[in-house]
Amino acid sequence: MSNERKRREALVYHAKPKPGKIKVVPTKKYTTQRDLALAYSPGVAEPCLEIEKDADNAYKYTTKGNLVAVISNGTAVLGLGDIGPEASKPVMEGKGLLFKIFADIDVFDIEVDTKDVEKFIETVKNIAPTFGGINLEDIKAPEAFEIERRLKEELDIPVMHDDQHGTAIISAAALLNAVEIAGKKLEEVKIVVSGAGAAAVSCTRLYKSFGARAENIVMLDSKGVIRADRDNLTEEKQEFATARKIDTLEEAMQGADVFVGLSIADILTPSMLKSMSANPIVFAMANPNPEIDYKLAVDTREDLIMATGRSDYPNQVNNVLGFPFIFRGALDVRATKINEEMKKAAVIALANLAKKPVPEQVNIAYGETRLNFGPDYIIPKPFDPRLITEVPPAVAKAAMDSGVAKEPIQDWERYEVELYERMGSDNKITRLLQNRAKTNPKRVVFAEADHLDVLKAAQIAYDEGITTPILLGRREVILELMGEIEFENTDDILIIDPKSDEQKPQVDAYAEILFEARNRNGITLYEAQKLLRERNYFAAMMVKRGDADAMLSGYSRAYPTVVKPIIDIIGLAKGVTRVAATNLMSTSRGPIFISDTTMNIEPSAEDLFKIAQMTAYTVRMFGMDPVIAMLSYANFGTSSHPNAKKVKQAVKTLHEKCPDIMVDGEIQVDFALNRKMLQENYPFSKLAGLRVNTLIFPNLESANGTYKLIKELNKTDSIGPILMGLSKPAHILQLGASVEEMVNMVAVAVVDAQEKEKRKNQSIQAVE
Repeated sequence: MSNERKRREALVYHAKPKPGKIKVVPTKKYTTQRDLALAYSPGVAEPCLEIEKDADNAYKYTTKGNLVAVISNGTAVLGLGDIGPEASKPVMEGKGLLFKIFADIDVFDIEVDTKDVEKFIETVKNIAPTFGGINLEDIKAPEAFEIERRLKEELDIPVMHDDQHGTAIISAAALLNAVEIAGKKLEEVKIVVSGAGAAAVSCTRLYKSFGARAENIVMLDSKGVIRADRDNLTEEKQEFATARKIDTLEEAMQGADVFVGLSIADILTPSMLKSMSANPIVFAMANPNPEIDYKLAVDTREDLIMATGRSDYPNQVNNVLGFPFIFRGALDVRATKINEEMKKAAVIALANLAKKPVPEQVNIAYGETRLNFGPDYIIPKPFDPRLITEVPPAVAKAAMDSGVAKEPIQDWERYEVELYERMGSDNKITRLLQNRAKTNPKRVVFAEADHLDVLKAAQIAYDEGITTPILLGRREVILELMGEIEFENTDDILIIDPKSDEQKPQVDAYAEILFEARNRNGITLYEAQKLLRERNYFAAMMVKRGDADAMLSGYSRAYPTVVKPIIDIIGLAKGVTRVAATNLMSTSRGPIFISDTTMNIEPSAEDLFKIAQMTAYTVRMFGMDPVIAMLSYANFGTSSHPNAKKVKQAVKTLHEKCPDIMVDGEIQVDFALNRKMLQENYPFSKLAGLRVNTLIFPNLESANGTYKLIKELNKTDSIGPILMGLSKPAHILQLGASVEEMVNMVAVAVVDAQEKEKRKNQSIQAVE
């Protein structure tokens, strides 16, 4: 992707369809005059008077307890430097987005137009009553140290400068584990820190609090080694000045055990790396390019344990592992500050989490057979769903133990349930899906590539490393559209027009295969040749013959006309009698699968049994354990109508033949989704106390209508329909699907191809 196109895409993302990335959403009813009278005048006077009596009542009657301010003056923004408060606003909005999607914390971003330390502090103090916590962001050193110190002392709410402490907390967790894996002791290792800014100082202080010794630490700034005999050192640099008579990074690295980079790219050379001790630890955290290239480093030292700030290599030191969950824990006990005990508790929680067995959902997301604690896995992955139930409780408990919690947690089990509920509709499943697709990209045929939006989806999927597209359609139209959207026509992208003379030999070869397979079912060779000139037949045959790994179609054509070629050519998987479809909905309660949304009009009990089986397999493909409700208008025998009885029979068959699937019914949808109602009324159900994530509907119109209703009324993202039961990966787009929806379906097709390939290889190995 060209730099100019990246630039335009970034600008469009932030500008359209509405400027910015966050908004305010009402949390109370506002439909009637009564609602408005309670929300504002005269009803609002009552909570105002209660807060006047006791300011702590603001936590009871307002959003204060779940509201954090992300505050900056724009003096040290990302890799951009001092760009000013207005220019920093997109970054602060982005930080607010991360707070919300990872920990369900609401945020106002505030950009302060002053570089004066006293004025900045005064401004923050004046607005602090609005908030439950303050996240300082992108403020240059040394002012950042004084600003944070003063605000922590003078405010009674949590304050943290994430640029300092976020990196410190994540890297400290990684360091504890890396030192253990290397067979060393933290109090004995020799540490070199390249960089002396806010993050470097905070990191080194935290390492010392865990046992690293000052005499074993050498810190460098742009002038070289920070020595005790250097003039004009800041207070922070004096703290880490060494008495050793060395001047350069090269000298400092000789015999060092740990290198911590918070400086600039390519400052660490292979010769320096070779001079380190056995089992060296290197945290090269400069972004986007680390102090030494990852591949160069691991090629230089086989015994290396390495972390970077990048997501495309193992051991990413990513602040999102820390700040959302640290503030979550602090807010939930109304901590008056984020102290050292709370930060250290977060470090230990993260370090310990990396040692626990990794959920299959995380393994799948990162394309791993099994992530295990070791050199390539020393800190948890950002997509690990356990972060929200591991880090906040540790932080909250530390706040309680250290005496800064004003509302201690009494029921820890209930708190864990509340944390799970906060995971909500942040579309983690979409990120997991695309991330997994990238681990092993496949060739996907786009049967309607001469439509602009389809081509855009192919372009994004290609740029993201999800697929190598095969584009079907009129070549001249595709090339013209590619030029229009700056989609580079590289050698690995095939453009095929099945109707062209150039393609006739392949069409004829495919037609021979179809004729052989169907000549006793009314297909002549001429008819086979005619069919193979149609894109959907051609695409399906490419997949059937292994010339492509998966196909997508349906953007511009009616569903039945697309599904027929797929079933005719690709056919059903072994043991499958009917194809079915499911849609994955990213709802406010988390991902929910809905089946069968497109294929079976009036399924029998046997059909429902098989649809549930196939859906359970698909749910597992996404790294989730299926918890299935078989839906009806009746609950557990309250109706003897055939429509209810067929669902009851399907459940009976599932219980008998598939005891490993968590499923129950027949049940009404509200009881399936409302755990309290289900527990109170039907405590005997296998679903009691569980969160249902899969709904099997009794007929097509109910399933299809439901998923479309959810999608349109709630503006919920839908991935699907995902075809189930085919022998090869092929999926059908919704008519007029958006570019985003199509990109998601590309990822589905790729993951489906990965799974089918894995099963095929397992079958071959079993035979051998």
